[in-house]
Amino acid sequence: MLWVLFLLVAWGAAVVSCTRLCLAAVAAAQPMEPEPGADGKGLSLYEAAFLSGGPRRVGDLTLVTMYRERRLLLAHTGWVTVVDPDGRDELERAVISAIGPEGQAPVRPVRAALDTAAPVRALGDRLVTAGLAVPASARTNVAVAVRQVRAACALVLAMAAAALLLVPPAAGRGPVAAWFVLPLLLTASCLLIARVEAHPYSRWASPVGQRLLGRIDVPPRRTLAQRSGGDADGGGDDGDLLTALAVHGTATLPDPALRAALKTHWGH
Repeated sequence: MLWVLFLLVAWGAAVVSCTRLCLAAVAAAQPMEPEPGADGKGLSLYEAAFLSGGPRRVGDLTLVTMYRERRLLLAHTGWVTVVDPDGRDELERAVISAIGPEGQAPVRPVRAALDTAAPVRALGDRLVTAGLAVPASARTNVAVAVRQVRAACALVLAMAAAALLLVPPAAGRGPVAAWFVLPLLLTASCLLIARVEAHPYSRWASPVGQRLLGRIDVPPRRTLAQRSGGDADGGGDDGDLLTALAVHGTATLPDPALRAALKTHWGH
């Protein structure tokens, strides 16, 4: 009956981790008090980018905006080069500062610097204060709880394997395995529900922010490609293209070389 100890460990890990995930999800889903009139305001492109994809999307938008205006170059090899060293706002100056005095750098370290740049943090803080973005603590708690449930699921499998090794085949391992199915189902079902309800475990926009994002009219990718006429360096409707990028990410960019420069090296 030593296998019962492994079963208790499995059940303990499953119950504790799933309870933490439920509590974190409930806390993250609590309605936030938006600023008066926040539900009726419009979003800037930077705000829409942050609410849709967080700091990384803001960095995408800033880089592509400067690229479309020929103020920097983005190579499909993953290098960014400054053409105009004078940024027009704090975010653009943060990009230029992240690239460094040489005027050229790989996209990866530039991305890492932009994730924590002061203007990006200030943008997020303003959106949280306005009730449009989810606080970082709530996002972190849910993400940590999901990782704990995943670890508990792996632990249940390990405990089941260890328990089955202790049971002689002649005694019958089927009933023992059946006892471990329940905590395994508990952890797996919690992960599935979290995947559906809280994906990607770090939702940036609050309910009010999500409603504002839903009001943004984004042309389909085929329309963007037709308007750009395949010209990556100019032409087309930059407003529509940048709006699509802010809301839906780099997959909407009609230029494959530009998508490769960002997708390959930004981890999208």
